[in-house]
Amino acid sequence: MVVVVAACFALVLFGCGKGKEEGKVESTKGETVTAKTVQEMSATVISGSAKGSMKSKFAMKGQKFRMESEKGGGSYTIVRGDLKKTWMVMPAAKSYMELETKHEEAPVLEEKVKDEVSRRVVGSETVDGRPCTKYEVTVRRGDKTAVIYQWWATDINFSVRTADADGSWFMEYRDIKLGAQPDSLFEIPAGYRKMSIPTAPGQGVKR
Repeated sequence: MVVVVAACFALVLFGCGKGKEEGKVESTKGETVTAKTVQEMSATVISGSAKGSMKSKFAMKGQKFRMESEKGGGSYTIVRGDLKKTWMVMPAAKSYMELETKHEEAPVLEEKVKDEVSRRVVGSETVDGRPCTKYEVTVRRGDKTAVIYQWWATDINFSVRTADADGSWFMEYRDIKLGAQPDSLFEIPAGYRKMSIPTAPGQGVKR
């Protein structure tokens, strides 16, 4: 479950983007993108590293996000940027755990990558049938810097793939479907009980 939460935050902070212009744009797949950002969508997300890859179902509605991994046994994660909360939902036990999202960790839909210090265009490629501008982005965290690549889909103004420059990890959106998402996807189901988050021995119990 922790892996799913981490993957969801990574997708939100690195993968989502904001368009640059107002108005309506028709994508290469016939979708109509309204306003300056993709506000609601569903997709399949492929994330991976040298240890393997994972497929997840992803849904977005403004500052609300939902991620369900195929390896999660039915459990899923909801990130509520509007409430600064993250819920780990476990349908098998009809329960959930809640984490507070710190202000600096709250999901923000921007083209610019978190902690970005510079970027440059390195080429043009197609990802899942969408024309993309490929960027090399340098990020700085503390006294360390890292380089990642970002594939920006120009037909929908959205980042559809992000990867570390050394090939150690990647995240990619596939089968993107633009359109309204049910509010119920981003709420705790009725009747579910809130559970305490497990703590390490000697650290007490969080209530």
